[in-house]
Amino acid sequence: MNTKLVSIVVPCFNEGDNIGIFHQEVTAVIDKIDNIDYEIVFINDGSHDSTGEAIKVLKSKHPCQIGYIELSRNFGKEAALLAGLEHAKGDAVIIIDADLQDPPSLIPQMIEEWQSGFDMVYTRRTDRTGEPKFRSFCARVFYNLMNKMSEVKLESGVRDFRLIDRKIVNNLLSMRERLRFSKGMFAWVGYPSKCIEYDNVKRATGETSWSFRKLFDYAIEGIVSFTYMPLRFASIAGVMISFGAFIYMFYVVFDALIYGNPVSGYASLVSIVLFLGGIQLLFLGVIGEYLGRVFYELKYRPHYIVREYLPSDTCEEKVTNKNTTEHEVSGAR
Repeated sequence: MNTKLVSIVVPCFNEGDNIGIFHQEVTAVIDKIDNIDYEIVFINDGSHDSTGEAIKVLKSKHPCQIGYIELSRNFGKEAALLAGLEHAKGDAVIIIDADLQDPPSLIPQMIEEWQSGFDMVYTRRTDRTGEPKFRSFCARVFYNLMNKMSEVKLESGVRDFRLIDRKIVNNLLSMRERLRFSKGMFAWVGYPSKCIEYDNVKRATGETSWSFRKLFDYAIEGIVSFTYMPLRFASIAGVMISFGAFIYMFYVVFDALIYGNPVSGYASLVSIVLFLGGIQLLFLGVIGEYLGRVFYELKYRPHYIVREYLPSDTCEEKVTNKNTTEHEVSGAR
């Protein structure tokens, strides 16, 4: 059986205390898998702690196993993930976080499912134990809205922790939008997929960098990136409100002609004006969200800028299916 190369892509932001533990757990698991070579590609996404130093220490000890990409600043997880995918050499890529909330113990099962014919093996948390209730509620609301408005269906609790075949990686790299929503992109490409479920796991150390504001921005990005239903809703609501306004206009004219009472109804008139003004501002905001993304896309700036790149020294003859997408240091196309 031919030996396959698996690239493990690890976006990192302020994970200095977790890097060593993460490496030990991952290597302890994957070293036991037959006919698999691997590289671990760490992406330092503008960390302010010892993340870069910790990765370089590992790199000096395991030059053939560790790849290191340091971005010039914090570009966000989506850009860091893209950088990892562009520089990964493997026949398959495993995306995993360094905080150990993604259990490395699932990697053998993921590789087994891949070898049995699944092009994507993704994971889903069966519970949200330990997560604030309000945050869990907001997550459920997001998935319900997303699935009702978009053709792309997302399962609640699905993680970025997954294995994807080289052909899926190449498809993802061909999608060059600037504002990326990976969960939706993974679902959009299709291919035979298998889900592995697991219970929620707490972080090894430290606290998550995903604040409520960042999660809210990420949710808006997902909705705007994969559906135009908010614009459709604005159009339908505009027609309905306009129709109601015309009905009320005829009522006011009729009331004035019959009863001659132009002064009454001040409170209702003010309420209607405020309501219509609020609706207009709301829909202008929706339109602005889409126009803002068009403006951002048209700039065509690179997704990220690499400050330092130290590739793994994996032997080229072990790479049976190289990435057909040309790697560029700046990440721009």
